[in-house]
Amino acid sequence: MPTIPTQHSLGAKDLYTRQVKSLSLLPQDYNSPEAASSAAVKAKFITPLDPVIETANGGRLPTVPLHEAEKLNRLRDEAEHPGEDGDKKRGTGVAAEQELDDDASIDDPTSDQSTKADAPLRSAIPPTKTHPLFPQLPLYGPPTLLRKVQSFGFQLSSAFLSLAFLGTIVLGSVFTSIPLLIRHVYLRLTFRDPDARRPFYEEEKRRGKARKESARAWKQRRRRNTSLSKNDDEEYTGSDEEFVPTEGGKDPLVCDVGYYARRVGLDVEEFSVHTEDGFIIALWHIYNPKDYTRTSSSHRGRDIPIVFPKAHLDDDNAKPSQQYPPGKRKYPVLLVHGLLQSAGAYCTNDDDSLAFYLAKSGYDVWLGNNRHGFRPRHQMLTYNDPRMWNWNIRQMGVMDLPALISRVLSETGFPKLGLVCHSQGTTETFVALAKEQRPDLGNKISVFCALAPAVYAGPLIGKMYFKFMRVISPGMFRLIFGIHAFIPFMMTMHRWLPGWLYGAMGYRVFSFLFNWSDDRWDQGLRNRMFQFAPVYVSSESMRWWLGRECFASQKCILATREEGQREEEEDEDGDGAMEEYFEQGKSHLSEEPGHGTEGRAGRGRNAWYDEQVPPFALWVAGSDELVDGRRLLRRFERRREPHVRVVHRKVIEEYEHLDVLWAMDMIEKVGQEVKQVIWRTTDPQTREMCRVPKGCDAIEVWDGSTQR
Repeated sequence: MPTIPTQHSLGAKDLYTRQVKSLSLLPQDYNSPEAASSAAVKAKFITPLDPVIETANGGRLPTVPLHEAEKLNRLRDEAEHPGEDGDKKRGTGVAAEQELDDDASIDDPTSDQSTKADAPLRSAIPPTKTHPLFPQLPLYGPPTLLRKVQSFGFQLSSAFLSLAFLGTIVLGSVFTSIPLLIRHVYLRLTFRDPDARRPFYEEEKRRGKARKESARAWKQRRRRNTSLSKNDDEEYTGSDEEFVPTEGGKDPLVCDVGYYARRVGLDVEEFSVHTEDGFIIALWHIYNPKDYTRTSSSHRGRDIPIVFPKAHLDDDNAKPSQQYPPGKRKYPVLLVHGLLQSAGAYCTNDDDSLAFYLAKSGYDVWLGNNRHGFRPRHQMLTYNDPRMWNWNIRQMGVMDLPALISRVLSETGFPKLGLVCHSQGTTETFVALAKEQRPDLGNKISVFCALAPAVYAGPLIGKMYFKFMRVISPGMFRLIFGIHAFIPFMMTMHRWLPGWLYGAMGYRVFSFLFNWSDDRWDQGLRNRMFQFAPVYVSSESMRWWLGRECFASQKCILATREEGQREEEEDEDGDGAMEEYFEQGKSHLSEEPGHGTEGRAGRGRNAWYDEQVPPFALWVAGSDELVDGRRLLRRFERRREPHVRVVHRKVIEEYEHLDVLWAMDMIEKVGQEVKQVIWRTTDPQTREMCRVPKGCDAIEVWDGSTQR
């Protein structure tokens, strides 16, 4: 790269060179093939508000502030077309650079800006104004000596301060557990069973006994066949049973979805998925080894950072979709996990796990993990680079979710899939589908099933430790929790501690933090449930959830506190008139009556979604203090989202936040309904291609009406 000229001689090419230096992977002040190949070339706008940097070698670097991306594209265009209007307008020198930073034309509605992918770089300018819930991320440049020192300083301060914060939480969980321990001991001393009060006490005993008998039978079989011969193995796997377990015995409590799948006669293969900003995330495919052959590792590992490509990487014959005959294909379902979890949360209850239940019912089940998970990976960045961690829920929604959906559809050959999400997974989906984000994603989803939907905050957000994180400044938040992984010591504990101890501690800590209990879970499997959490998340992501500006303060993912208060006032004032109006069949928002005041007119004027939004199905935990699902249902019931069609809604009064995944009666209260809703919303043409899921023979195609 050329050296930087003096201020008074800076032209378009020199300004472009300076901007390239600030956005490249490596410092560009020295000549090396590696630095040249990783130089920033241009900004690509994934959405009008989400630019990523493309490098000379075709790589991708994560999102940068809008004005920096616009500046790079404008200077590149001017450098390639010198003497055109852009140079005449700006001239040269420091004044020109300042003008680029403060260009008023970006907000000018009469400007010729465009967000089309094929637009000239000069006109490929997004609006600079962003939603108050999604402030721009900080800019971290190449790893210069100064930046390395600063980054190390944050790592050092957060290593001690975040550990102190975690220690406080652990101590709090210990102290609050003392009364429970005293009660437990007292009941034992008085010859009473402390577990007798649990709602599924008898069923827990039955399942525990069945697991012990199964483990004993497995051990005896292995003892008889100390080393299984090939013939023995083929005889066993060739059983007439549809699902034949290939693992068994006492649960070793491992963080391995494949192991628990094999215990119930299934198996798992992992695909590597590249997001449009360069991250590599894990996608797990659940299959029955008796009717499916694992695809090659080379096929599963290949991908490109382009969603819904017109041309695929490999021969179609290598894809999972080609292993099923016509009329016997399985409809694809993608499951996405919650905050601090992995998709393994759907696989912890043996046959009563939602993922295994749907797979055995006849669906093609895929488990999507968000960026980093248990193994942080990026196409170009390394663990210690702060750009590796510079993302929040917005990037998970507009980058991770489309990449996962794209890969599943590419592998299965279907035009749409069923999407099932829990907690944070619902958040990233609600964000992604918003009309300001990636609304066209709705065209790839046949139904969105939201379990414990996390859109509005519950009363738990007011707890002392959450309030502490909300009141401190962004700078103090970064000082305490760093600019890399959020409390990475949790992952160290995960590696070091035995599974039973880690599971017990995990439950106590998270129970203290989120005020939930294991009353409705199978206690014999509780330690297994916490083998798949926590995972690596960015401090920036946790700041979005709990920091000063965003969710914890606004109490909503897509509306400010003021907007929420205004809606509540409108709901209290004039409900009867609005109901009467809609019953008359009026649907066009511009025709809505004012009902006396301008504030009451047009409940859909601030709608989040457009006509591309898929059908919604919602299961709300009635005793959930972490999020307020009822308020979301109320938003839909009161026609604030005229384009949203709710195919199914249910409030399970006794359920807490995780009960929609782990309650012992989850299959009866959630799983069966999810299975039926997915099939009901599958279009007739697709149905003809697929085998009918078990128990869905009488399910008719959905007529498009909204459930009230």
